[in-house]
Amino acid sequence: MLKYLNRNYEILIAFAIFGVILITKYDFYKAVILMLELTVIIEIVKMISDFIEKRRVRLRYIIDIFIIFLIRDVVILAAHKEKHYEDILFLLFVIFIFFIFRILALVFSPTAQKKRDE
Repeated sequence: MLKYLNRNYEILIAFAIFGVILITKYDFYKAVILMLELTVIIEIVKMISDFIEKRRVRLRYIIDIFIIFLIRDVVILAAHKEKHYEDILFLLFVIFIFFIFRILALVFSPTAQKKRDE
């Protein structure tokens, strides 16, 4: 367990930030939004950590951040009393496009290319 925490200290940092946010006790939909924000924080911290350790930024982390942030925006728009369905549909379309980019990033990643060559 200690080895896992040493390798993934970013998660501990993100949970500490999220714990501070939770002390304020928001409504349920705000808690869902906060959970999505926690996921964004985790991905950002992982991206920064990966950059510091390996001197590169993985496209997967950036796409994941955008997808999660857009899902958060969809939840926020859906929770409003006056729903703007065009905005929600547009965000869902953008999320779909980012999912396609995510799949392409996995298929054409340097790691996947190395596995195919072997």
